[in-house]
Amino acid sequence: MKVIVAKNSDVASKKAFDLIKDAMNNGVKVLGLATGSTPVTLYKLMVESDLDFSNMTSVNLDEYIGCGPDNDQSYRHFMQVNLFDKKPFAKTYVPDGLATDEAAETKRYDKIIDDNPIDLQILGLGRNGHIGFNEPGSPFDALTRKVPLTASTIEANARFFDNEEDVPKFAYSMGIGSILKSKEIVLMAFGKAKAAAVKAMIEAPASVDCPASALQKKDNVVILLDEDAASELNASSINENI
Repeated sequence: MKVIVAKNSDVASKKAFDLIKDAMNNGVKVLGLATGSTPVTLYKLMVESDLDFSNMTSVNLDEYIGCGPDNDQSYRHFMQVNLFDKKPFAKTYVPDGLATDEAAETKRYDKIIDDNPIDLQILGLGRNGHIGFNEPGSPFDALTRKVPLTASTIEANARFFDNEEDVPKFAYSMGIGSILKSKEIVLMAFGKAKAAAVKAMIEAPASVDCPASALQKKDNVVILLDEDAASELNASSINENI
């Protein structure tokens, strides 16, 4: 695990973009992608770049259950608006939020992941340490599954909806075991609200209480933080400042 602290989120996002660019120059073909506010600047940099994604495949982490592609709060819609419509990929995969057969959908998505091994996975970090929608208590070996969202996650996501009661209560998500299959992982976390989760992820013993701490068990992990998110870390935990 390499921990890099940037002056601000823009600098950190530029570093994430450079890591993607370098990976593509080295033959990477499959990106694992995340949604939420954290990767928005990264996707803007990707759109504005001269990189060609037309031979690339993307596999997204998760999708709200009950939200189809035409719902402007769905993660499929988010990806289309922020990236895919402007920078087409050869193939893009997002869980089907309208799938009613949980077993069939999770099996389908696990096969997609196995058929398209992820070379580089982009992650955000929840305030409670979740990655994807793997909330505290999630087993480290879990594969794609239907997950209930915690009250803190629902509260954090409520800003994207007109009313908190409109926020979906369940999602389909890659499991931690699915994420750990990725050959390389880049996690970004910004802001003071993430500082406690960052400290638990990096400095506390790996525990299901902080799902992101599973990354301690994985080689080829880069953690990109702004100064606020890194504010509770010991200096010895930081490998590089940019």
